[in-house]
Amino acid sequence: MRYDFSSIEKKWQQYWAEHQTFQTDENRDKPKYYVLDMFPYPSGSGLHVGHLEGYTATDIIARYKRSCGYNVLHPMGWDAFGLPAEQYAIKTGTHPSLTTETNISSFRQTLQRMGFSYDWEREINTTDPAYFRWTQWIFLQMLNKGLAYMSEVDVNWCEELRVVLANEEVDEKIQAGYTVVRKPLRQWVLKITEYAERLLEDLDELDWPENVKQMQRNWIGRSEGMEIEFELPCHKKKLNVYTTRPDTLFGATYLVISPEHPLAEKLATAQHLVEVREYIRKAKLKTELERTGLQKDKTGVFTGSYAVNPANAQALPVWISDFVLTTYGTGAIMSVPAHDSRDWEFARKFDLPIVEVIKSPHNVEEEVFEGKDSVCVNSSNSDISLDGLDFATAFDTMASWLESKGVGTRKVNYKLRDWIFSRQRYWGEPIPVKHYEDGTLRPETDLPLTLPDVEAYQPSTTGESPLANIPGWLYGEDEHGKFRRETNTMPQWAGSCWYYLRFIDPQNSEAPLDPQKERYWMNVDLYIGGAEHAVLHLLYARFWHKVLYDIGVVSTKEPFGRLFNQGMILGEDNEKMSKSRGNVIPADQVLSAYGADAVRMYEMFLGPLEQVKPWNTHGIEGISRFLGRVWRLVCSERDDSVLLTDGPLDESMQRRMHKTIRKVSEDTEQLKFNTAIAELMVYVNDLHKADCHNRTALEALIVMLAPYAPHICEELWQAAGHSESVSRAPYPVFDPALAADDEVTIAVQVNGKLRGTFRTAAGTPREELLNRARTLDSVLKFLQNVEIKKEIAVPDKLVNFAVKPL
Repeated sequence: MRYDFSSIEKKWQQYWAEHQTFQTDENRDKPKYYVLDMFPYPSGSGLHVGHLEGYTATDIIARYKRSCGYNVLHPMGWDAFGLPAEQYAIKTGTHPSLTTETNISSFRQTLQRMGFSYDWEREINTTDPAYFRWTQWIFLQMLNKGLAYMSEVDVNWCEELRVVLANEEVDEKIQAGYTVVRKPLRQWVLKITEYAERLLEDLDELDWPENVKQMQRNWIGRSEGMEIEFELPCHKKKLNVYTTRPDTLFGATYLVISPEHPLAEKLATAQHLVEVREYIRKAKLKTELERTGLQKDKTGVFTGSYAVNPANAQALPVWISDFVLTTYGTGAIMSVPAHDSRDWEFARKFDLPIVEVIKSPHNVEEEVFEGKDSVCVNSSNSDISLDGLDFATAFDTMASWLESKGVGTRKVNYKLRDWIFSRQRYWGEPIPVKHYEDGTLRPETDLPLTLPDVEAYQPSTTGESPLANIPGWLYGEDEHGKFRRETNTMPQWAGSCWYYLRFIDPQNSEAPLDPQKERYWMNVDLYIGGAEHAVLHLLYARFWHKVLYDIGVVSTKEPFGRLFNQGMILGEDNEKMSKSRGNVIPADQVLSAYGADAVRMYEMFLGPLEQVKPWNTHGIEGISRFLGRVWRLVCSERDDSVLLTDGPLDESMQRRMHKTIRKVSEDTEQLKFNTAIAELMVYVNDLHKADCHNRTALEALIVMLAPYAPHICEELWQAAGHSESVSRAPYPVFDPALAADDEVTIAVQVNGKLRGTFRTAAGTPREELLNRARTLDSVLKFLQNVEIKKEIAVPDKLVNFAVKPL
């Protein structure tokens, strides 16, 4: 009975498919566990070994939880709309749906070769009209709630592709040689800002990596500050400025407004008008990234106008600079160059005054001081003095004074901006809205609104999507009159904002999902995916979920209870895998050479799941040898015999088995897959050393190993005489007494500070622990010339002496 991974894996993959082994149980009497992958975009390049890491992790957990008695939902689908398929269609004339179908087939085949236990009956595709019907329906609910609106918006416009790019797409396209400019276009916008505070507050309830939560907080960017009025006496107008540091108002030496500010050109005096207009023109050609980069050289132009500082009546020159954005605050800032690095650089470049108003440890003319941990100086007038006050007191004092003078209002502001929801593409969900000749707007009543089947996908010459080139689809008439359909399509984010809900009830034709099913399955217990989605995908999905919560579609405030970001697997050259570097390792290549079980285990054995680590093809050979050793514990390679023996385990091997069960189950629960595999390897080694073929010891091994290497374990489980899949076998439970460590490390503390450690037998009595602790040289010196007030001994963990000087 030779271990032939190729035939064994094909056999069991066919078995699982025919028997629907992993079809989700709808029995709601069992505890549930919903484990989800960030579903992939099916590109033409196929899956490489780096893509498989997160999918392997979720599959291990799904199989483990089933074995522990949970009702598991573990689905897979495809985020299949998007620009790459459309670009390929323009280049080749192949309809995007055909390209998408081919790519999905390739991805599905690879995932099935890996033996992932997805419920394929729940497979979804965001380009399926049965799916995007409900994406469109959700959009219309937002429209009804006033959360979707049209606006003329400056967007990142790619000249060659004739499409709008999201901010995160700009740098990639510029590096690829495309031209990207800022251009005003009519856009659909979603009012995510209305949910800013809830998106921020509810982060505290989530079991997410703290760095991801902090990235979300930074993106939302909540700040408390003041909106201050600055008089423009020569123009008989006022300029409103938002600042988070009203305490530094006495140090403001100039104001800066954005090139898009409505007063930008109006404030230009005759002497500066030409220069101002030219600066505004050039600024509009820059992307937001180019304008706001921290390393970029500061540019600006003086308007010739002055404002009055309400704190000291000083005349402040008003400048225009492209680092100020009209979309944040009021589009105008007060500059305090002594205490802000960006303002300091600008002031130094244009020879503007620098006035210290926070006591600095150095000369602010030479180096900026931004700290809040100092007191105010040079900050007083006949009405108010901040001198000597700390930040919090000075903030409140100045805010109250400005309010009393009627020139300031306390405000909470957010960096978060409303979400531009339009794309000028063909391959996206049509926005289900009709524009009538009388100027009214009405939603489509018959969903889904599908895309017309066309042969050309070139964008229109007007900046609209290719849908504007299709009169038969574009124009119509109904009982309300003649109309023109919306030509913008939704961004790729739309389909991925709610897909986790459709997995719960994918065949429902009456609603996005059944409320009873939603209450049982939500929220997602474990969501695994790449850190590249740490901000926008998660933020947008949380926003949509909260809207659905408000209208009663879902019962939870948040979609994803626990989030885990897997680290990247690099190429063998220690670089990120990419075609250009030639270091991509196709998944199918290693599957053919080593088999799915070896690939699965090696992916997890490379290192901690969250870490970045390089692939090493030679390393997988060690995993293959390990699987061969497991095989030889159960099956003879000389004949067709099974080597299992019945009877009781001796005590030492019994203890070894229970320690292994405890370690592997605890590590698997905590996603510490590499150490769980290491423990299994030690156990297999011990079994071989003892020449142990005991059924109890080996069946425990097979069930523990099955989530990691399911194919070989199915074959061994069958060889052991079982007729059902090993996935139905209950996970072994350890006996705490038998799993207890023979020796433990005791920490010794004095007044809560660690002063030493020692090893002792598990279960050592309290008095013996205290006696051992007192004799440690590193502890003894801290017990001299003191009164011991209390002695604490926690069995198997620590000793602590509470002392005070004599």
